[in-house]
Amino acid sequence: METHSSSFSTLQSYLHALAHTPHRFARRATSVSSSHEELSRVRARSGSDMRKTLRWFDLVGLGIGGMVGAGVFVTTGRATRLYAGPAIVISYAIAGLCALLSAFCYTEFAVHMPVAGGAFSYLRITFGEFAAFLTGANLITEYVMSNAAVARGLTSYLGAVMGVSTAKWRFVLPFLPDGFNEMDLVAPAVVLIITLIICYSTRESSVVNMILTALHILFIAFVILMGFWRGDWNNFTHPGNPQNPSGFFPYGASGVFNGAAMVYLSYIGYDAVSTMAEEVRDPVKDIPIGVSGSVIIVTILYCLMAASMSMLLPYDMIDVEAPFSAAFQGRREGWEWVARVIGVGASFGIVTSLLVAMLGQARYMCVIGRSNVVPAWLARVHPRTSTPVNASAFLGIFTAAISLFTDLNVLLNMVSIGTLFVFYMVSNAVIFRRYVVIGTTKPWPTLSFLCLFSLTSIIFTLLWHFAPAGKPKPFVLAACVVIAVSIVRVFHCAVPQARTPAFWGVPFMPWLPSVSIFLNIFLLGSLDGPSYARFGFFSGLAVLVYVLYSVHASYDAEIESSLGQKEESAESEEGSQKV
Repeated sequence: METHSSSFSTLQSYLHALAHTPHRFARRATSVSSSHEELSRVRARSGSDMRKTLRWFDLVGLGIGGMVGAGVFVTTGRATRLYAGPAIVISYAIAGLCALLSAFCYTEFAVHMPVAGGAFSYLRITFGEFAAFLTGANLITEYVMSNAAVARGLTSYLGAVMGVSTAKWRFVLPFLPDGFNEMDLVAPAVVLIITLIICYSTRESSVVNMILTALHILFIAFVILMGFWRGDWNNFTHPGNPQNPSGFFPYGASGVFNGAAMVYLSYIGYDAVSTMAEEVRDPVKDIPIGVSGSVIIVTILYCLMAASMSMLLPYDMIDVEAPFSAAFQGRREGWEWVARVIGVGASFGIVTSLLVAMLGQARYMCVIGRSNVVPAWLARVHPRTSTPVNASAFLGIFTAAISLFTDLNVLLNMVSIGTLFVFYMVSNAVIFRRYVVIGTTKPWPTLSFLCLFSLTSIIFTLLWHFAPAGKPKPFVLAACVVIAVSIVRVFHCAVPQARTPAFWGVPFMPWLPSVSIFLNIFLLGSLDGPSYARFGFFSGLAVLVYVLYSVHASYDAEIESSLGQKEESAESEEGSQKV
C-alpha cells in the first residue's frame, strides 16, 4: 500500500517541505476546486451534515439582524454633519444600491453552490486556493475584531441605558499598555453566551435573532415616528447657523457620495447570510429572497431614519457621535426619556449583529478547515447539533479574550477594509466565472478586462479624492467614466458568455457587477492610510501562514487524495477482473 508521510510528522519532514515551498506554492496557489467537489468530497470532510432548517424569512431576519446594528446610530450623524447634510437620505439610497449589487453577486454563487464557505468557497472555485485563503484570512480577522468591538460597545450602551458610568463596569490593570489595560467582564460574557447559543442549534439561533430583530425594528419604528411627529420640514433646507451652506444639498454631489462611502459600513453584514446557504431548505428560492430582501428592507429603514433625524434638527446642529439620542436630549418638555429608549433599541441591534456575525465567522472557518489550509479539526460538524461546534467555540473564545482587554477605538480602527476588499473580489469572480471555463475558453480577455476596468476605477477614485478643485476636475472625471463605460461595452460585445446560470444569475451581465466593482473601489478609496497599513500587515501575516503551514497541509491532502483514488481504482479493476 502506497503512503505519503505528513510534512509535519517530524522536524526533518517539515524542513524538507520548506525546501520545496516554491514548487508546492506554484502547484497549490492557483489550484481551482470545482462546484461538484465543494458540494460532495470537500463537504464530506466535516463528517456530519449541517441540518437544513432555514427558510427565506429566516434569512431575511438574519440579514436585517446582521446589518442593523449600532453603526447606523453613529455613522448617520457624522456623515450628515460633515459631508451630506439633509441629503444623507440620498447617500443611504446610493449605499443601499451598492450593497444590493454586491448582494446579487453573492446570491448567484450561493444559489449555484449552497455551501457554508461564502466568499472563500466562491473565490476558491474561481481564482484558486491562495486568493481564497488571503481574502478568507482577512475576513476572519475583521470578523473577530469587529465582533470584539461590538461586544465592548454593548457595555457602553447598557451603561447609558441604566445610567451607570462605563468606568464602573470595568477595571484598569496599570501594568498593561494603554488601550489594552481596561478589563471589561461584560463583553466576553455576552460573547460566550452567544457562542453557546450558536453551538447548540442554528434554528434556535435564528429564532433568537428573529425575536431580537423584531424588537429592534419596533424601536427603529418608534424613532422614525417620533422624528416625523416632533420634527420640522424646514430643517431639510435651513441650517441652524445662517452662515453655513443651505439647501437640501449643502455640500453638493461630492458631499452626497462621500456620505455614501461613510454610511456604507452600516450595510456590512448581509454577506454572513450567504454562509447559511448549506442550511437552507430551498436555496434556489430562499437565498435570492433572503439576501436581496434584507438589503432592500434595511435600505428603506435607513432612509426613513435619516429623514427622521434631519427633521429633528438642522444638519449643522446634529451631534456627530450620538445623533438620535442627542437630538431628543436637547429638546425640552421632558423628552429626554426617548434617548434611553433609543439606547435600549441600539442594544438589541448590537446583540443581533453580534449573533449573525458569529454565525458567519464560524461557517467561514469551518469551510476553510475543509480545504485543509487550516487544521481539519476546525471543519468538524457535531453529529447531534449539526453545527460547526469546534470553529464556533474556537473563534468565540478568541473573540471573548480580545473583548476582555482591548479598547474600542483600537478595535474600530482595524475593521472595514477587508470586508470591502472581499466584496470587490466576489464581484470580479462572478464576471470571471460567467465568461471563463477552465480548459475550454481563454481567461486572458476576461482578466484583461477586469484589470483595465479596476485600473480606471482606481484612477477615478484617486482623482476624486486628491485632485485640486477647479474646472478641469469634472472634465477629467467625466473622461474616466466614459473610458470605463467604453471598456465594459467593448468587453460585452467582443467576449461571449461561456456559461449561463442554471437557476439564478446576476442580471445585465457584465454591467451590474462592473458597477459593483467601481463602487467598492470608490469606497475603499475613502478609507484612511492607517487602514491600508493594517490591511497590509494582516495580509502579510496571512501570506506567511500560508507559506509556512497552509500550502504544505494542502499539498499533503492533495497527495493523500490522489493515492486514495488510485487505491479505489485498483480495487475496482481487481473486482472487475474477478467477475
